Amino acid sequence: MSSAAAPPLRQARRRTGRARAWTLGFAALALAGAVVGAGAGAFEIPLAQVLGGLVEPLGLAGPLAPGARAGAVLWSLRLPRVALSLVVGAGLSVAGLLLQALFRNPLASPQVIGVSSGAALGAGAAIVLGGAATLGQTPVALPLAAFAGALATAAFVLRLGRRGGRSSVASLLLAGIVANSLCGAILGLLFFVADDAQLRSLTFWTLGSLGGATWPVVGLVGLAVAALVAGAQGLARWLDLLQLGEEEALLLGVPVARLERGVVALASLAVGAMVAFTGVIGFLGLVLPHLARLLLGPGHRALVPGTAALGAAVLVWADLLCRTALAPAELPIGILTTLLATPFFLLLLHRGGGRP
Repeated sequence: MSSAAAPPLRQARRRTGRARAWTLGFAALALAGAVVGAGAGAFEIPLAQVLGGLVEPLGLAGPLAPGARAGAVLWSLRLPRVALSLVVGAGLSVAGLLLQALFRNPLASPQVIGVSSGAALGAGAAIVLGGAATLGQTPVALPLAAFAGALATAAFVLRLGRRGGRSSVASLLLAGIVANSLCGAILGLLFFVADDAQLRSLTFWTLGSLGGATWPVVGLVGLAVAALVAGAQGLARWLDLLQLGEEEALLLGVPVARLERGVVALASLAVGAMVAFTGVIGFLGLVLPHLARLLLGPGHRALVPGTAALGAAVLVWADLLCRTALAPAELPIGILTTLLATPFFLLLLHRGGGRP
């Protein structure tokens, strides 16, 4: 190896090592939030009993095993909610990362370009027009309706955002505004015609909540998010090349049209599944990919797991704050994430001179 090639190689290794360290740190933060969140709430479970309950199925709890009531709360309420917050945080963040890479636009996110609104509209239509007032009655219909709404909205924005065969930033943003406005108007009409039970469910979608977490829900959403993360990791090299521009990517062998369809389908599937069970949780898919790029660098092979771990850590701690800050009342998670993310995003804009 020549001496001229050695410094770039060492720099690449340092970047890789730094990205791994940050990812492990995010994962540790998420794990700590999960353990703390499993014990915190109206019914407090000591940390030792939480740890004992986690290993009790393996027969290792011993004197740390929680009582019957604490064990029921832990496994039926707390752990499903903690698991759902980890999965949804990872999924929303990676979906935002994929959309930003696809459109080569730092303002793209499931919420900004209307995918979240489309998913909420699909679920809302199933509630009001299909009579699916509760999650338990239609465990399949709601995610399917939300997925259809997300996919239709994403396809609409993607088509309008292209000019002359290329994605236009201005057209993309305008199409996202149109999609959000249209979905919001139709959701408003659904609010107007809904009965009391349907109104409560529709309010859930607009504010966001992890209160409907159950193990079947965690399984369904987890499968969608696992497919999203695995697909994103598999597309990492193509996404890196796409940042050079569509023409350059085509010359380097990237099937741009197929990549666009795959990213839109993956993001829509995951966002549809998440919104169907948690409602709209804003700004995670917009802000967290920015923070991940600042800390991990531009390479998507490192960005995908790092962004997933960061999203999981942020949402599990945000949900813990929602459950405890105003106890016994619970703050909707969508409100808190927007309140926390907005000043951080403004700081990024300020430090970047308007180029996030």
